[in-house]
Amino acid sequence: MSKRAWPTELKFSKSKKALSIAFDDGKSFTLPYKTLRLESPSAEVQGHGSGPKPPPPVISDDLNVEKADPVGRYAVRIFFTDGHSSGLFTWAYLRQLGEAGEHV
Repeated sequence: MSKRAWPTELKFSKSKKALSIAFDDGKSFTLPYKTLRLESPSAEVQGHGSGPKPPPPVISDDLNVEKADPVGRYAVRIFFTDGHSSGLFTWAYLRQLGEAGEHV
């Protein structure tokens, strides 16, 4: 990605339990809520400093998103129905998750 791609659309779907995100370079991705929760950039999920990553959280099949708030022009804070909301999902990180999902 030579230039920073900016999101042009974020759609949260309760029925699909997924976030659809489109970028200004034409790329778009669908990220399941479970993936977003498992890969939350929070220290609670990723670990603190250089220590080992903690075990993944147990995530219910009925996980959903209660709300999402913009953080400046660079990220979104997602509030999950299990109470987790401490990770800031930057546009670059959402793009990275989307691109990683293409290769699964």
